[in-house]
Amino acid sequence: MVCSIFVASIGLNADSTAVVIGAMLISPLMGPILGVGLSIAINDIDTLKKSLINLVTMIVLSLMAAFLFFKFFPSADIMTNELFGRTKPDVRDVLIAFFGGAALIIARTKKGTIASVIFGVAIATALMPPLCTAGYGLAHNWDTFIGAMYLFTINTIFIALATFLVLKILRFPMLKYANSKKRKRIARLASIVAILVMAPAIWTFVEFIKQTGLEGDYNNFIKTEVESNDELWLQKGTPSWEEKTINLHFYGEVADATIADLKNELKNYEKIKDFSLVIKGNKTRSIDKISEAYDRAIRDLDNKDNIIAGLQKQIEELQSNITDLNQQFGGKNSNVKESFTNISREAKVRFKDLEYFGYSKMLETKDFIKIDTLTLVRLKWSKELTDTLKSKKEQELKNWLGKKLKQENILILK
Repeated sequence: MVCSIFVASIGLNADSTAVVIGAMLISPLMGPILGVGLSIAINDIDTLKKSLINLVTMIVLSLMAAFLFFKFFPSADIMTNELFGRTKPDVRDVLIAFFGGAALIIARTKKGTIASVIFGVAIATALMPPLCTAGYGLAHNWDTFIGAMYLFTINTIFIALATFLVLKILRFPMLKYANSKKRKRIARLASIVAILVMAPAIWTFVEFIKQTGLEGDYNNFIKTEVESNDELWLQKGTPSWEEKTINLHFYGEVADATIADLKNELKNYEKIKDFSLVIKGNKTRSIDKISEAYDRAIRDLDNKDNIIAGLQKQIEELQSNITDLNQQFGGKNSNVKESFTNISREAKVRFKDLEYFGYSKMLETKDFIKIDTLTLVRLKWSKELTDTLKSKKEQELKNWLGKKLKQENILILK
C-alpha cells in the first residue's frame, strides 16, 4: 500500500502518466471497497466491519505517506497537470466509477481468468492518484485536498454501489435474513447517499459544459472579428466569466467606430452576447515609437553583420590551417595504413564477435579558435550478441583503442 502511494506520488510529481498507471495496478484499495458493497448486499455485518476498518486504515496510511512526500521532497510543491486533473471531478467520473465497479463484480462472479478486467477497472477508476493528490493538498493547498477527496469519495461509493446493485440483480443469497422493511431501508439509504455524492458532480459538469461554450464563442469572436481586422493589433484578451466581461488590450488607439462595430458583432455570439466589452488602446504607440523600434532593429542587424564578418575571417584562417594539416598528413598515409592493419588484426583477435571495424580522425572546433582531434569508430558485431553484451564490448574496445592510439577523444558511431 505504502509502496503504491509513493509510486503514484512520484508519478504525479513527475507528470508521468505511465508511472501513475503503474501505481493504479499495484494498489490494494479495490478489495475493501468491493467488500463493503458485497457485505451490504448479502447482509454480512462482520465482513462490513472488516472492510470498513481495512479501507479507513488504507486511506489514512495513504494520506500520511503522500503528505510526507509532497511536504519534504524537493520541488514537490509544483502543481503538475496530473495533479490538477484530479481536483475537479464531475458526473463523468461518477459513470466511470459505477460502470467500472459493475464490470469488476460481474467478472468476479464468473469462472475463469479476470485479469484483464481487474487491470482495466484499476486503471479506469484510479483510486490511488486522488489520494496522492489529497496528500498534496494537505501539504500545500486545501482546495486541492477537497477536490481530490471528493473524487476519491465518488470512486469509492459508486464502486461499492455498483457491487451492491449487481449482487442484488444476480440474487446472491443473504448470509443473514433481513425482512423487507430493512431491505427497503438499506436501498433507500444507498439511493440517498448516491444522490448526495452525485449532486456536486452534476453541477460541476454543467458548469464545465457552460464554460466550454463560453470559451468557444469567445475564441470564435477573437478569431473572426478581431484577428481578421488588419487595422487592429491585439495585445491581450482577458475574459471574466463570473463578471461577464471581456477585456481587450490593443497596441495603438482604437477608433470609436471600430469599438461600436465590435460591440455590435459581439451580440451575434449566443453564449457571450450579454457580456460587457471593454476595449483599451495603447495611446503611447505612435510613429516616433515605431521609428525608434525600427532604428533599434537596424542597429541590432549591424551588430550581427559585424559578428558574422569576424566569424567568416576566423573560418578562412581555419580553412588555411586545415589545408596545411592535410598536406602534413599526406606524407604519413603509408604509415597510417600499416598502423591500421596491425590494429584491425589485433582487434579481431581480442574481439572475436567483431565483423566490421574502421576508424578515422576528424578535426573539430567548438570556439573556432582551438582545434581538437576526434577519432570516429564504426563497428559491426555478430547478430548473436545481446544489446547488453554489445554495449559492454564496445566500451572495452573504446578503452583499448584509446590506449593504442594514445587518444582519449573517441566516438563510436551508432
